[in-house]
Amino acid sequence: MFNRLIAGIILLSTAGYIFGQTSESAPHRHKPQYNPYSPTVHDPVLAKDGDTYYLYCTGIGIDGFSSTDLKKWKRLGPCLPSLPQWISEALPGAKNHLWAPDIIYHDGVWHLYYACSAFGKNTSVIGHATSPTLDPSSTDYKWTDRGMVIQSVPNRDDWNAIDANIIIDETGTPWMDFGSFWNGMKLVKLTPDMSAVAKPEEWYSIASRPGTTGKNDGAIEAPFIYKHGDWYYLFVSWDYCCRGRDSNYKVAVGRSKNVQGPYVDKNGKDMADGGGSVLVEGDGEKWAGVGHCAAYTIDGNDIFVSHAYDKKTGRSQLLVRPITWSDDGWPQVKL
Repeated sequence: MFNRLIAGIILLSTAGYIFGQTSESAPHRHKPQYNPYSPTVHDPVLAKDGDTYYLYCTGIGIDGFSSTDLKKWKRLGPCLPSLPQWISEALPGAKNHLWAPDIIYHDGVWHLYYACSAFGKNTSVIGHATSPTLDPSSTDYKWTDRGMVIQSVPNRDDWNAIDANIIIDETGTPWMDFGSFWNGMKLVKLTPDMSAVAKPEEWYSIASRPGTTGKNDGAIEAPFIYKHGDWYYLFVSWDYCCRGRDSNYKVAVGRSKNVQGPYVDKNGKDMADGGGSVLVEGDGEKWAGVGHCAAYTIDGNDIFVSHAYDKKTGRSQLLVRPITWSDDGWPQVKL
């Protein structure tokens, strides 16, 4: 049943491009109409509250969408319509364009994490907001900003405070993995309410990518840790997003029996030393690049969610695919 649902998503996504575009140059002439079957998104994450799926992604105040079938998506508007004051103080001149959210339900509350930054800089912060429900029609619906979790400062930190992901380990302890370029992906333990770094601070380097110029150009970002069976799987994105048809984004993976790592690839190489096995990448036909993924088990189905750059239009589109598993326990995703 789930595979038929995903097949329907793929068909509807393709139809959206066929009927939504009159020529390859159309995107350059005018802003395209919103297509509910093929929304343009960056850095999507997924949750299910009741019978409804909710999608959150990079945008003004973090864009929200809802769907009852993972096919047709309704825009909900921003979670945080106004830029939190603490961001204005931490990053003077910042706009309310918030990046790369993560969403998780814990202790009866939904927790939303997001970043504010400037492209190509590690002048960045990760923030946190909570709501008792994801349903905007509920009288209980309200995102309350909880402030800063961490901040990266140029010339002080060799990491970048964006692309947060939260994982709760088998003991119930919350951890945050994050990072983009610089010295790679980091992991840190959070307080029980998931609002701050736990004391004493323990920082782990879980993945990196060798640079070519020595100027923080090791192209790796968007870590996401997913527990399946006895293993923690670490997904990261390699190479470059945001270049339209020329994007060469791809997803690599490693695994560990411990949330702190080490995460090793299929050849046994530690991801902290540049290891990683490619899980999915552009096919050179429909998709130019695939990346910034998330993975979930929802209603017994293992789901891969990411954005992907359409080879024809250059737009970043939502990609939802089933995860299957090899005999030796590695995830598999087909475009």
